[in-house]
Amino acid sequence: MGSADSTGPGLGPVLAKHPFFAGLDAQTLDLLSGCAANMRFKPGDYIAREGDPADHFYIIRSGRISIEIRTPNRGPRPLQTLGEGEVLGWSWLVPPHRWHFDGRAIDPVRAIGLDAECLRARCDENHQLGYRLLSRFAGVMTKRLKATRMQLMDVYGK
Repeated sequence: MGSADSTGPGLGPVLAKHPFFAGLDAQTLDLLSGCAANMRFKPGDYIAREGDPADHFYIIRSGRISIEIRTPNRGPRPLQTLGEGEVLGWSWLVPPHRWHFDGRAIDPVRAIGLDAECLRARCDENHQLGYRLLSRFAGVMTKRLKATRMQLMDVYGK
């Protein structure tokens, strides 16, 4: 599992520079940074395991993460590789808040982890924030579904 470095409001400027948060105002970034912590993962660390509680989502600052599914008789199958500027995790947003895939660090990974419970509470208090996040995560979900579709075509299309 990863380790946390620094947390809190000091991460607002870092979030502001990340493509996922482009265009958000300072007040919104302050709300988000209150749920944020710098995280580090070593190669081979599982950041997410299918079926486990999705208690964070991650903004990748450096390194690569493999999104994988477990298959009988074949072991883990990579669906997509994520890198700098990308996001890992949308399962925190959708009940029952469990990971749908495995996420494993390929390289040393630096990321910002955003606490799901904190974010859900802030979205309940501020529906505009919830809408903004959901709109951004819809694009993330679409990318994951397309990657999964391509893998299925590769497996079953032959």
